[in-house]
Amino acid sequence: MRTLFITASIPYPLASGGAIRTFGIIKGLSEIGHRITLISFHDDEKPAQETPLADLCEEIITFPSPRRSTAQRIQQLIFSNQADIATRFYSQAFADKVSNLAQTGDFELVQVEAIEAACYIPVVKSVNPNLKIIFDTFNAEAELQKVIYQIDRQDIKKLPKALYSLVQSQRIYQYEGDLCRMADAVIAVSPEDQALLNDYRKDDKTFIVPSGITVDDYQPPSEKLNLGEKALVFTGKMDYRPNVDAMLWFVESIWGKIKKKHTEAKLYIVGQKPNAKIQALAEQPDIIVTGWVDSVSPYLFGATIYIAPLRMGSGTRLKLLEAMASGCAIVATSIAAAGLLDNVKSMMQIADDETQFAQFVSELLANARSRENLQNQTRAAVKAHYDWGVLIPNLVKVYEEIDLG
Repeated sequence: MRTLFITASIPYPLASGGAIRTFGIIKGLSEIGHRITLISFHDDEKPAQETPLADLCEEIITFPSPRRSTAQRIQQLIFSNQADIATRFYSQAFADKVSNLAQTGDFELVQVEAIEAACYIPVVKSVNPNLKIIFDTFNAEAELQKVIYQIDRQDIKKLPKALYSLVQSQRIYQYEGDLCRMADAVIAVSPEDQALLNDYRKDDKTFIVPSGITVDDYQPPSEKLNLGEKALVFTGKMDYRPNVDAMLWFVESIWGKIKKKHTEAKLYIVGQKPNAKIQALAEQPDIIVTGWVDSVSPYLFGATIYIAPLRMGSGTRLKLLEAMASGCAIVATSIAAAGLLDNVKSMMQIADDETQFAQFVSELLANARSRENLQNQTRAAVKAHYDWGVLIPNLVKVYEEIDLG
């Protein structure tokens, strides 16, 4: 099948959940014979054609990312009813190329990855109404913004951001609904997201294909990274609001309780683009903010406990799957573990209030046998349910549901 993938950024390196998901899908489809063209934005000096994507795609087309000033975003917020995300990645040159590909490229399917790239769904529809379109959502975005509003409004300092999220949640609800109805099928990554997205269309064309990983890629390094005997690790793109909120909440409300019992504990915040508030945490004793790393794997294998204190967000948490594939003992919130199968959730400690979260972490730090009991089961569970070898056939079934095969 000839497939056109539209993404907001090149899905490599695998430094974010979106990149891991999209790369896994492209790799899995390529391995079963799909002929893939990828069009995306890319600003790195290294051409996308020099990444592993070159072996998976027949063609890779890139454009520089569109730029909008803060003044332009404020103007749109005040003087229009458009969702900010509707134009964040819109480029006329990119749209013209998508239009040309949709008309002349002999594609059977266009797959749009995440709402950031979904502004090009109407472009495809306008020039080739018969071309099948899959909208792979990543998140139920309107609901995500609503949850961010509910969290941020509790802090008066965050009230402007909370109000922004409230406005955006209302605007995104309309925009997200239009996109879902325009696509031939919508893919959600969890049952929770599917239930929310089902509100937009009344047929049976919203499907679940969880995010996954290639479990065999997660192998112990030849030399283990020594993080200390009581190392807590969190990974993620550290300018992403749910990740920023998670770490600020953890350090402000939970970390001190843990340190009272385990003075030698260290916290590693691992991930690219730490914002100023995250970077400032490194000024505290025993908190390390790494910034960009070539691979999170050494940190996962070096962790005593992996923590996921997320209070907002949706979808399948790839960071948890990576940690489980690496054999980590995990303490997470219900929000972080949402979307995972119950038997997979049972292999981590779940806590939603700061006292219980601190208690679970402290108990695991003190009890090596409890950690080992969790660690010994996690890899097999992820392999059985969230490996791309299991998930790609489910994606193919979605194509069959819209008369593609």
